[in-house]
Formats: sequence, C-alpha cells, structure tokens
Amino acid sequence: MAAERGTAAEALVGQVVLPGDLLLLPAHYDEDAEGERLRLSAGAAPQGRLLCGPGLRRSGAGLLVTKCGLLRHRPAGGGAYWVDSQQKRYVPVKGDHVIGIVTAKAGDVFRLDVGGSEPASLSYLAFEGATKRNRPNVQVGDLIYGQFVVANKDMEPEMVCIDSSGKSSGMGIIGQDGFLFKVSLGLIRKLLAPKCEIIQELSQLYPFELVLGMNGRIWVKAKTVQQTLIVVNILEACEYMTAEQRKQALAKLSGN
Repeated sequence: MAAERGTAAEALVGQVVLPGDLLLLPAHYDEDAEGERLRLSAGAAPQGRLLCGPGLRRSGAGLLVTKCGLLRHRPAGGGAYWVDSQQKRYVPVKGDHVIGIVTAKAGDVFRLDVGGSEPASLSYLAFEGATKRNRPNVQVGDLIYGQFVVANKDMEPEMVCIDSSGKSSGMGIIGQDGFLFKVSLGLIRKLLAPKCEIIQELSQLYPFELVLGMNGRIWVKAKTVQQTLIVVNILEACEYMTAEQRKQALAKLSGN
C-alpha cells in the first residue's frame, strides 16, 4: 500500500491525504544527530529548518499524516508542510495565540475555556507588571487573549499574557465592548496569513478593532453596533464566498 511504502510529499501537495499516510521528503532533507529536527543539508542552497505543521508528525525520514485534509507546502525558509483540514474541535498547541473565556478563579490561577477538551490555566502573575500586591483585575466572564506555553496530551494547557521579555505585546484582557463569535479553524488560518486580502478589503470599509485566536474565536469592535455586525457577517460569510463575490458585497456596502 502507498501508506506503507510512502509517497513523495511534493507530489501530494494540494491533494487529500488521510491519517496513516507516510510522506517521503526529498533527499536534501536530513535529520540531525538527535533525530529531533529536519534540516537542509550543506549541499542545498538556503540553510533552514523544515517545519512540521498541524496534521503531521515526524516519522523516520518522512512525515506521518494524523489528520484528513489537503496537504499544503510553503517553500520559504527551510520549508513547511501542514494539513489544511476543517477541524472544529481545537487542540491546544504550544505557541498558539488564542482567545479564552474566564470560567473560574481557583486560588492564584484562573480557569479559561479555550474551546479544547479541557480548560486552560492562567496564573495571575502571567500579566505584564503583575506582582503579589498588584494583581490584575480579572473577573469571571472576561475575555483573555494569550499564548500557550504548555500544551501536550499529558499536561493541563497553560497560558500566559506576556512574551519572553515580560511585555504584554498586545495580549491581556480584551475590552468589554465588541462582539465575540466562532469560525472554522481553516478560516482563522486564512485570516492570519500575511497580507490577507479579506482583512485589507474590510479595513477600507470601516475602521475596526480585530482580535484573532487560533482556536477559531474572533473578537470585533467597530464604531457602531451596526458596523460591528456588518464586519461579523462578512467574516462569517467569507468561508463560503469567492474573492469576486466578496468584492461585490463590499462594493455594495460601500456604495460603489
């Protein structure tokens, strides 16, 4: 079977792959001594590290598919492979920025609903400038934009609202106003892509604030409630609209 002997990863880019499929990498990708990273060999032009994205797991000299979906590839840098799937249940991944909802306070730790199979924990000291005397004013029901520092199947997910230098970098408590809604994880990845056309076109329609979480949650706030709901409706519909249909809808709203 193809899944046993493997298929060249490059040949399957843009095609549907299934769990258990083995993707073979080109000869110029080598594992390092510890077998933890795949690098470009000295004979290749650019030096870099091959990234193994969602839906894939390293297996020997190749990649093992763990989710059903379309195989994607980005050649920039060391290169990256991932599976683009329409998964609804979010699985926490270390480094992901997400929007969580505070559900409880347990001593010095907050519990947050992040859309996964279990709540995430957030220490009151994981905020910029927080100390034992200067605690952040976090209440049950607040929205928190943070980043996972611990996320694996054997441990409870743990979030922080500071980066490696102790700065908030835009993370923290999200304003009370605004509208929170959920979209598919595939649409979130599309919106988070550099120079996303959807975001650029929407920004020309109305000024608004936008927070995107890798767990499929989006928070939007425009000048008025009507403008906020228009932006929400367009973002929700973008998943099922072509680029031309989206431009026509935006032109109609702008009066052009």
